[in-house]
Parts: sequence; structure tokens; C-alpha cells
Amino acid sequence: MKFSNSDFHLMRWSVAAMCASLLLSGIILYSSSEYADFTQKDLRAAQNKIKDARNRLTMARQDQENLSGFSQEYAALEEKKILGDDHRLDWMEGLEKLRNQNLVIDVRYNISPQKNYAPQPAIDSGNFDIHYSETKLQFELLHEGQLLNFFNALRSHTMGWYQLEGCTLQRLSTAEDTASADGAHLKAECSGGWITLKNRNAQP
Repeated sequence: MKFSNSDFHLMRWSVAAMCASLLLSGIILYSSSEYADFTQKDLRAAQNKIKDARNRLTMARQDQENLSGFSQEYAALEEKKILGDDHRLDWMEGLEKLRNQNLVIDVRYNISPQKNYAPQPAIDSGNFDIHYSETKLQFELLHEGQLLNFFNALRSHTMGWYQLEGCTLQRLSTAEDTASADGAHLKAECSGGWITLKNRNAQP
């Protein structure tokens, strides 16, 4: 089939319209693709923000739970008088109460001034300084079991945290045993100390 100039004049508007349609379709397809990519990026960004918000919420809840647990532990340490300055009067009062319970025949003690404590091996004490008041205890005993009962009562009923380092036991000689008015058979000397924790941020 042959086209003449007259045919082209008749078809040119149709061809122009078709070209315009193709161009418009291409523009629409390209714009749609770009819009789809843009919305996908927006969707991924929104999903990431939601995920990040959920993670922060989970961490905040965990922090709240940890804070609640730490607050209870902190309150328990305060009640036990392990936090703050040394509590020499409380320790002495506790030892006197144990003396009056007659858990041992006799007990004498000497509490040294407080000093900084460096445990071995070293530990991470967080925001607290560890202080230590060395205490020597001397006992007169009927038998070894009295010593164990004394330290069990010390841990259970006395305010503070006494760290026992060690004890030496000595059996009294026959002459000393006979001379003892209370019938003591053993002498014991124990070393240790009271541990306190001082918050570095606490107000003086």
C-alpha cells in the first residue's frame, strides 16, 4: 500500500495524537514507578521508625523493671545499715545483745577506725566506695559449736555486714581450765571487719 501526501495530511493528526498518547503513557509509567519507589522508601522508613520505637519502649520497660529491683535492693541495704558512714554504735549494740544471749561464755571486741577497702581480687563496686572497719573478737567457749552459733546469730540479727576473715582456736591447759570460773575449755580469736558502702554522689 502506498501513502500519498494527501493521505499523510489526513493521518498526521492521528499520528500526532498517537505519539502524544505514547509520550503521556511513558511519562505516567515513569512517574508511577518513581512514586512506587518513593512510597516503598517511605514505608521502609516508617517500619524502621516503628521498630526503633518498639525497641526503645522495650528498653524503657526493662530499665523501669531494673530500677524497681535496684530500688528494693538499695532500700534493703539502707535498712540493714550497710550504706553510708560506719555504724559503730549499732555494731556495738548488736554485739552487746549477743553477749547477753549467752551464746558464748564471754566475748570481747575491738573495732578499729574505718578505712578504704580494696578486695582481692578486685571487683567493680560501681558508684560506691567500699569501707572496712577491722574488728577483733575474742571468745571463751565451752565447745566449737558455740562459735558457729555466735556467727550465725551475728549474720541474722545484727545490723551491718560483718566479713569474717578467720579464727584461731586454743584449748585451755588443765590449770587454766580449772581456774576458769565459767568452765571455759577453749579460747578463740577471730579477725574480720564491718563493710559499708558509700555512694560517691551522696550529699555530705
